[in-house]
Amino acid sequence: MTHRFPDLASTPCGEATPPPDQMLPGVHPKVLRDELVAAAEWVSQYLSSLPAGPVSRPMSPRRRARLRESPLARTGAELGEVLDFVREEIAPFPTGNGHPAFFAWVNSPPAPAGIIAELLAGAVNATCGMGENALMDLERGTVRTLADLAGLPDGTGGVLTSGGSMANLLALATARTWFLTRRGSGDGPAYDRDHARLTLYYGAQAHMSVAKAAACIGLPAHRLRPIPTDAHDRLEPAALRAAVTADLDAGLLPFCAVTTLGTTATGAVDPIEPVTDLCRSVGMWHHADGAWGGLGAAVPALAPLYRGIGGIDSLTVDPHKTLSVPVGCGALLVPDPEHLHTAFAHRASYLTASEPDTLPWLSHSTVELTRPGTRALALWATLHHLGRDGVSTLIEYYLSLAEQLRDKISAQPGLELLAGGPWPVACFRITHHGGDPDALHVRVAQRVQAAGRAYLATVSVRGHTVLRACLCNYRTTTDDLDLLIREVIHAADAGHQPPPVVNERPAHRQ
Repeated sequence: MTHRFPDLASTPCGEATPPPDQMLPGVHPKVLRDELVAAAEWVSQYLSSLPAGPVSRPMSPRRRARLRESPLARTGAELGEVLDFVREEIAPFPTGNGHPAFFAWVNSPPAPAGIIAELLAGAVNATCGMGENALMDLERGTVRTLADLAGLPDGTGGVLTSGGSMANLLALATARTWFLTRRGSGDGPAYDRDHARLTLYYGAQAHMSVAKAAACIGLPAHRLRPIPTDAHDRLEPAALRAAVTADLDAGLLPFCAVTTLGTTATGAVDPIEPVTDLCRSVGMWHHADGAWGGLGAAVPALAPLYRGIGGIDSLTVDPHKTLSVPVGCGALLVPDPEHLHTAFAHRASYLTASEPDTLPWLSHSTVELTRPGTRALALWATLHHLGRDGVSTLIEYYLSLAEQLRDKISAQPGLELLAGGPWPVACFRITHHGGDPDALHVRVAQRVQAAGRAYLATVSVRGHTVLRACLCNYRTTTDDLDLLIREVIHAADAGHQPPPVVNERPAHRQ
């Protein structure tokens, strides 16, 4: 049967009529320049005015629905409408993490260097997955810098990711491939047999992304082993050893243990060396999830907790947490990067390096092929702006703020400090109200959030829901700490009605 395409056949390719200008993405250089200048001026004003406004504000159901359901117009709009849209529909309703009185999660504000770098990298628009370009080598260099700051050995490689969740997923997939390959069961019936017996271990305070990553690589919940923690919320090595021994005796295959360096709930750091020793003795992989606290070795006050960091098999780090690189910028660091290549390198005839001595493409270290260059340039720019001393000074500033907040909580009648540290977080409860304390803390957090002057969240600590304040904003000052405590006390005393939203705030450094 002959297939005919009359619409195409009737018009020779060489006679194709170009579409009108409004149907193409390009604009006149002057228009682009003017819009970039306007956007830059708006960004500067927006960031400088953030402290004077509410931390967050609710969105009406109608506004939310409009963003979800607005159809695409048939004809295009003027380029300037992008800034208008952001100014009117997006910027007034942020998560709140850019505000100095935001204490809810480990979400940092963007560093100025990273903001500029993301714009520049978007203009270059190189992919950091395949081929060779300057941003690929810059990513390799920034990975090496992160590894050096983290205390990992020379030769460490890795890859930048969207965040800690993706880095943990890559780490567990790499650990599985390493473990099964060493057993000679990397494929075939042996793979099916051994994969069905793999068991994973992590502290009870581990981030939920670890269990999610395990599910993604095919491990069912009944072969995951949350290990009890000690009085300081750290993984208990003796309990880990007992769990591994019991599973070995049952014919299972312990393949990986995950420690957490800076737990989300309380900022605890799991012991490193005892877990590495156990992993070496039974042939397991040791992955450290340091999404928040992976750079602790660079800080003298924290360095003793990181002894043995150079002996782990992989490390997650989130520069968009600790360093204020714009989201999303995480990293997986692996002392022997060949393990990543074994797990993820796949080839195709249309993806062939042009030079025989070309370094492995970064797509051979991750599941992504097309990868943004914004991560590498934003990370490099932020590190370049800070310098090595600036990295440690930034983390030390957060540690100092957290220590002051804990002291203020301890000194405040009606509040009790329950946990926190060494990473900058404070978990506390209200003591002077009756009724269900868990429900009280949920209501207080909601009232504080609704008032808009500060923002904190709740967390479960040792079986109870309590208030949690995290320090990760370089613009936060002691004035904000005092404000937070006032808001908590006010919300606890306010009954069921939240206080009115006001915009008055203490002065801040710009």
